[in-house]
Amino acid sequence: MSVSVVVPVLNDAPALAALLEMLASSGFECVVVDGGSTDDSLCVAHRHDARVVCQAANRGAQLDIGWRAARGEWIWFVHADSGIDTRHLDALQRIASGAPAWGRFDVCVADPPGYLGPVFGWRWLVGSAMNLRSALTHICTGDQAIFAHRDLLRSIRGVPRQPLMEDVELSKRLRRISRPVRCRERIGTDARRWRRDGVLRTILSMWAYRIRYFFGGSPDELARRYYRHDER
Repeated sequence: MSVSVVVPVLNDAPALAALLEMLASSGFECVVVDGGSTDDSLCVAHRHDARVVCQAANRGAQLDIGWRAARGEWIWFVHADSGIDTRHLDALQRIASGAPAWGRFDVCVADPPGYLGPVFGWRWLVGSAMNLRSALTHICTGDQAIFAHRDLLRSIRGVPRQPLMEDVELSKRLRRISRPVRCRERIGTDARRWRRDGVLRTILSMWAYRIRYFFGGSPDELARRYYRHDER
């Protein structure tokens, strides 16, 4: 079974280079969806022979354009700054040899470039809490590197083209079809936001956005607030 990795980017050149280098020997097709980068992201993508698609910056739209441009039967949505290794590639290859399904990996809050997961401490607790929440609710986040068979994406008409909470909405639609597969191999997600904003503040902020979205908040308005804060 063929696998396509879809990577949405916006000024992610250093992280993208490390990711594509890791994927170089995987045999997976790599599709980079650029949201208007002004750094070397496009050069990095071309240098690693990735397919490049351009789409105005909007995470959901970038993912949707990306999987439609991909050729693989299985689609793996991966953030540019995700820490992956051969364990994750092997796990996905095993899954791709089976029946159509969808799912995600466990996550650990870690520091690049090695993304070694902490044995204990606040990063271990945060990652474990995220994984437990996802296991109980069947709602996955983009940091957990969601994957899905093409047929399932077709059946839900693709990835919701919204700039924020696209991962939540995608999970809600896919879980109506089946429960997600949980891969226990932890994928590293960059700890920089947690270090910058503080653990408690970051957790409260994430839940505030989720609650607003649950009660009908506009993804566009939530995205404006989220990215305005992120630029500070």
